Amino acid sequence: MTAIRVIIGALIATIVAITLLPMLVLLDLVGGGDGWGLCPDGLTSCRTSYFSGPELAAGLMILLFFLLFLLRLALHGQRMVDRRKERETYRSRPPPDSEIADF
Repeated sequence: MTAIRVIIGALIATIVAITLLPMLVLLDLVGGGDGWGLCPDGLTSCRTSYFSGPELAAGLMILLFFLLFLLRLALHGQRMVDRRKERETYRSRPPPDSEIADF
């Protein structure tokens, strides 16, 4: 297993975790929690501005797009490594027998 595959797995796991984060915060708020620090005194006394939600959403989207860009780079690197290995394997194959080639 190459290091690039480990990086790809970590990036995918991070992307999944970030997409689940808003849902987990909302579940914590509904359950009476503080929303992981979003509303320290609970949902009933939470005072935020109108722009808090869009700011958080924009930040998460920028982070997701950056992680998707890194995933694309890692997949491109993995594809290059696989092609190089395929070429080396093809070159290291013994030539076909002359009898079979003449037939």
